[in-house]
Amino acid sequence: MARSRQRSSGIFTGLVLLTVGALLLLHNYRGLELGDVLLHWWPLALIFLGLIKLYERTVARRSDDPDSARISGGEILLVIGMITLLSAVVAVDYAKRTIPGRLPIEFSGDAYPFDLDVAPMSVPANARITVRGGHGEISVRASDSPEIRVSGKKNVHAWNESDAQRRAGPVSVEIVQNGGGYEIHPTGMGAGDSRISIDMDIQVPKKSVLTLRNEQGDITVSDMATPVSITSASGDVEVRDTGSDVSIEMHKGDVKVSDTKGDIKISGKGGQVDVASATGSFTLDGEFYGPIRADKVAKGLRFISQRTDLTLTSLTGHMEASSGNLEIADAPGDIALRTNRYSVTIENATGKVNVDNRDGDVTLRFSAPPKEDIGVTDTNASISLTLPESANFNILADCHSCDIDSEFSADSLKKTSTESGDSHLEGSYGKDRGPKITLKTSYGAISIRKTS
Repeated sequence: MARSRQRSSGIFTGLVLLTVGALLLLHNYRGLELGDVLLHWWPLALIFLGLIKLYERTVARRSDDPDSARISGGEILLVIGMITLLSAVVAVDYAKRTIPGRLPIEFSGDAYPFDLDVAPMSVPANARITVRGGHGEISVRASDSPEIRVSGKKNVHAWNESDAQRRAGPVSVEIVQNGGGYEIHPTGMGAGDSRISIDMDIQVPKKSVLTLRNEQGDITVSDMATPVSITSASGDVEVRDTGSDVSIEMHKGDVKVSDTKGDIKISGKGGQVDVASATGSFTLDGEFYGPIRADKVAKGLRFISQRTDLTLTSLTGHMEASSGNLEIADAPGDIALRTNRYSVTIENATGKVNVDNRDGDVTLRFSAPPKEDIGVTDTNASISLTLPESANFNILADCHSCDIDSEFSADSLKKTSTESGDSHLEGSYGKDRGPKITLKTSYGAISIRKTS
């Protein structure tokens, strides 16, 4: 009887191990998508279990051992363990399709690179060109030649070189005419196949209108004379030395744009943003965790997020937002800022300044007397204002449950305090009529200093 029970249980264990082993081999060598198999064919596991138990029950009747047809604890643990293993493989495959970079766990063997062989195509000098990538890096450079040229690598993960060559064989990049424009895209590979990536180095006419879309991988564009539009699902983007507008939609990754003769718009969400030397304007609309840096933007900056709304009419210096600090230096136009939980520092503004902040200190420093109005409203934080001694101004400062400390004194300046701890400063300073300065905060302090 014991031998009958051991024999029937061994059949179940063996079939489970054979089935899981076959699925894993097909996954590794033939690209079988285990997620699809488990999603659509999981009822087969119940059918197999039922057939095995029917067989075991038949054997049990013949051997007069009814206990041998029961499901044992070991069999339950085996099934749970195999399901966990298959689920882990499916989770890794999903993560590799959705998370940028290479995971520390690799079930697809080594990487084998193969050269791309793509015939060039002649196109008009002002052609509309669209690049659609999948997985892999894309680099686009301008050329004086009226044609599209594509080179690069197709990278295949496999257990051996012969398997990699078999997978890489049908994979290529094609250039096709699509309506009034041209399209460059990979071909010969399944959607979502994380084992294959294509790195493309593309040359297009300098005056062509360029649109790029990539699912995963870095994008680099340089030397284009006409507008550039980029959509990146996952990967870093760099654009440099362009002669017209740049529009970038990000979902994950860093952005760098430099030396652009046009307007710049970056939207979506991502990480670090660097913009330098733009003759047009710069608009950043979305959630970027930073650091966010802008240098020398001739026609100003607009930064819009759930936390911040910033407008600069011009920026000859720099702006940086990172780690709870927001710094603006040498902005010769108006500044309008609404934010919270930022420690704000503004230096050498020459236009109107309007700051509305909460839970973050505000510091303003002027090396020359201000000529336009200044307004700062804060809560649960301090305000510090530094002005040249030669400045002329009219001031109204209120500090709720806090003190006002001013190095400027004149008969026309009057400071009062209440028993509850509120402070008030009002009046004018200087011989001439100056700008109006309004400072309001609570549970912090107001400090007005002379430039040293």
